[in-house]
Amino acid sequence: MATVREATFDLLRRLGMTTVFGNPGSTELPFLKDFPEDFRYVLGLQEATVLGMAEGFAQGTGRAALVNLHTGPGLGNAMGAMITAWHNKTPLVVTAGQQDRRHRSLEPLLTGKLVELAKPYAKGSFEPVRAGDVPGEIRRAYHTAMQQPRGPVFVSIPMDDWDEEADQLEDHDVIHRIAPDPDAIGRFAGILREARSPAVVTGAGVERSGAFHDAVTLAERLAAPVWQDPISPLASFPQDHPLFQGHLPPSQKQLAERLSDHDVVLVLGAPVFLYYPYVPGPTVAGQARVLHVSEDQEEAARAAVGTSVVGDVGLAIRGLTELLPGEDRTPPPAQESPPEPEAGTPMSVEYVMHTIARVLPEDAAVFDETASSKAKLHTYIRFNRPGGYHTSAAGGLGFCMPGSVGFKLAVPNRPVVCTIGDGSSMYSVQALWSAARYGADVAFIVVNNRGYSILKGFRDAIGAGDRVPGLDVEGIDFVGVARGLGIDGELVEEDVDLLPAVKRALNAGRPYLLEVMVDPEVPELLG
Repeated sequence: MATVREATFDLLRRLGMTTVFGNPGSTELPFLKDFPEDFRYVLGLQEATVLGMAEGFAQGTGRAALVNLHTGPGLGNAMGAMITAWHNKTPLVVTAGQQDRRHRSLEPLLTGKLVELAKPYAKGSFEPVRAGDVPGEIRRAYHTAMQQPRGPVFVSIPMDDWDEEADQLEDHDVIHRIAPDPDAIGRFAGILREARSPAVVTGAGVERSGAFHDAVTLAERLAAPVWQDPISPLASFPQDHPLFQGHLPPSQKQLAERLSDHDVVLVLGAPVFLYYPYVPGPTVAGQARVLHVSEDQEEAARAAVGTSVVGDVGLAIRGLTELLPGEDRTPPPAQESPPEPEAGTPMSVEYVMHTIARVLPEDAAVFDETASSKAKLHTYIRFNRPGGYHTSAAGGLGFCMPGSVGFKLAVPNRPVVCTIGDGSSMYSVQALWSAARYGADVAFIVVNNRGYSILKGFRDAIGAGDRVPGLDVEGIDFVGVARGLGIDGELVEEDVDLLPAVKRALNAGRPYLLEVMVDPEVPELLG
C-alpha cells in the first residue's frame, strides 16, 4: 500500500499541480521530506507573499495552484491574501500542517483552529477524518476550487498523517462548466433585439470564462457601447476597440449618470454593481432594464435590480450571439485619445503612465496596485489581449507584487510589469527575493508619491479635514531595499531619464525595479 505522501504526490501529478508555493514550518516537514525531483518548490519569505504568488500562478495557468502554509500563524499571515483570492475568484488549494493527532487533545504548541480560521474566505474548509482520507480531500478541494465560481479551498492536514497508509483512490474527474438556462438566454436575446439603445458592461467573469474575444462579437452584433465594470480585477474587452467607452465609476450616482442614455444594460460577468464611496443614487437611471449574467449565484442574488441568469458567462455570450443576427443601429463614437501630458519635474502621474504606454509590449501582462494612480493608468495604458491586466477586487494591498512573480513563473515567455504605489509595495516586498531566486524577470515600477494618496483623496471626498494621521510615507530607499533582496534597480527623478529607464527595466532579462518620483498631487476620488 502507498503512504499518504506517495498517494498525494501521484494525485498532484495527475492534476498538474507539481509546483508548490510555501514557507515551511515544523508541521509541514513530514510532507516535504523526500520531495520528488519532478516537483518545484517556490519559497516565499512571508505567507501572504506565498499565497499571492500562487494566485498569480493560477491566473497564468488557468488551473488551481497548490499552497502549503505553516499551521495557524502561517494561515493567519496569509488570510489577507486569501480574501483577495476569494474576491478575485482565483482557484487555489491551500494546505497547512496541523499538530500531530496523537497529542492534539493536550493542545500542544502550534495546535490551531485552522478549519475555522479559513472558513469565511474559502469555498470549503476541511480536515480529513482519517489519515487515509488526505488524498481524497485534496482531490475534492481541487474540484471545488475549479467549480464556478472559482476560489480558494483549505485543507488542514495533521503532520503525522503523511506516513500512514492511504486509501485507494479511484479515477474521477469533474466537468466544471455549468450552462445558463437556455430559455432565459432566449428571453434576454428578445429584449436586446427590441432595445432602443442597449449598453454592455463587461467584468472579470468574461475573461475567466475565456470569452474575451467572444464579447467583441456580441457587442458588434448589438452595435452597443461597452464599459468595463468598476474595480474589475481583470480586463475583459479590448480597450482600443471603437465600441469601448472606458471604466464605470464605483459610485451609484455617477454610474447611473454614465448609463442614463440606455434602455437596456447587459452586464456580463460582473456584479450589479461594485461601489466604493457612498454616493446615493439609483442603480441605473430611469427605466433602464438590467440583464445580468454571472457565474456566481451569490453575486446574482444580491443584485439590486434587473434579472440575473447564473451560469458560465462564456456559454451565455456565445448563446446570445447566435440569437442576435445583427442590428441596424448607429454605433457610438469612439473614445477620444487622451491629450499628451507635459513633461516636467516633478513628473506628473499622467506623464509616467503615458511614457510606460509608449514602450509597453503589446502582449505584456500588467499587475496594477497603484491605487490613487489607477484612473490615470487606465487613461493612457490600454489592454487589448486576454490576461493583460490584473489587480485586486478585494480593496486591500499586497497582491500585485507577488502576483506578478507567480504569473511570470507560469507564463515565462510573456512580458510582465508590476506598477505599484510606494505604500502598496511594502505590503509584500519579500516577493522581490523570490523573483530574484527563481529568475522571474518582472519589471517593477514603484510610483512614489510619498504617501497613501488614495486615502488623502477619500479624506477630501468625505470632508475629514487635514488633520488625519498616518497618510505620509517617507524615508524609504526602494532601490536599496530591492538590492538588499537581490534585485537591481534605479531611482528616476527627472523627466528626461524616465523613457530610457523604463526601456532598461523592460529589457533587463531579469527582475528590475524602478523607483519613479512623482508629484504628490492628491487625486479627486470621483474625478
